[in-house]
Amino acid sequence: MKYIVCEKPGEFILKEKEAPIRKENEALLQINKVGICGTDLHAYAGNQAFFTYPRILGHELASTVLEIGENPEGIVAGDKVVVMPYISCQKCIACRNGKTNCCTNIKVLGVHTDGGMQEQITVPTNILLKANHLSHDQMAIVEPLAIGAHAIRRAAIQPGETVAVVGCGPIGIGIMKLAQIAGAKVIAIDMNEQRLAYAKEKIGVDYVVKAGDTAVEEITKITNGDLCTAVFDASGNKYALEACPDYMSHGGRFILVGLSKGELTYTHPKIHAKEMTLMCSRNATTEDFEHVINVLDQFPTESYISHSVPFTEMIENFDSWLNPESGVIKATVVFNS
Repeated sequence: MKYIVCEKPGEFILKEKEAPIRKENEALLQINKVGICGTDLHAYAGNQAFFTYPRILGHELASTVLEIGENPEGIVAGDKVVVMPYISCQKCIACRNGKTNCCTNIKVLGVHTDGGMQEQITVPTNILLKANHLSHDQMAIVEPLAIGAHAIRRAAIQPGETVAVVGCGPIGIGIMKLAQIAGAKVIAIDMNEQRLAYAKEKIGVDYVVKAGDTAVEEITKITNGDLCTAVFDASGNKYALEACPDYMSHGGRFILVGLSKGELTYTHPKIHAKEMTLMCSRNATTEDFEHVINVLDQFPTESYISHSVPFTEMIENFDSWLNPESGVIKATVVFNS
């Protein structure tokens, strides 16, 4: 079977190997479509944390079961399944408290262990969710939307709140739509006017604000001086992360979804005066995946997936996906249509 491996930063190679053999409590899957996410882009660029090479990327997977044993979910060969790509130990303090998304020994497909950029893969049966009613496109975007769903749940968003989402990339766009579904008014913030236009026209956010020197002033006007009760960073950009508390109301919450490798600096009196709640949001849980699957019909999948190529053409196209000017929002790679 064929697979694509990132041998080192900046280098993909299309190779062949024997198909994997399923072990007990595993399923053998046929990969149909793989979504490309920020983690894949950062790994290729050489700036992804917790990463080693060579690595088969890909953890946003649309797949079909080829072989599987008996399992509590009743999944059988031929079922379409979404893969929850976080393999947790089920034993550590986080897992015992139901926070498998931040397991102390977590292994994420395509990051800590080889992922789905291959024609077939074996995975534990307990990370599969049956999704026969979804299209391949819909299945391939469940995972990034589940990241957003987890952040929304962490922040306990309530109807009527005004929230800001910084970063109109795939994760930020998901947070925006899911916040709307939760009943919030949404302010989208980004430097890229093309992506701000997408957030306004396709996602239907209430307001868009260009990041920069006047952003706080604009948000102050929009909110009649209150600012935002919750601010989500989905950019991972140091300067954006350090500016986010300025958009937040007194008594508000700041949720870090994007990952920055460096140190962040905040003026303590300023954040203390607001009694800021600072929380990080990592990965997602089964509950978040199930929520996304239930509301996916409210999401504009067709416009969200802006680029799609067969796996034989991925390598020649990947560099262009690093450039926001290409208009890419979510790219996908087709292994089996």
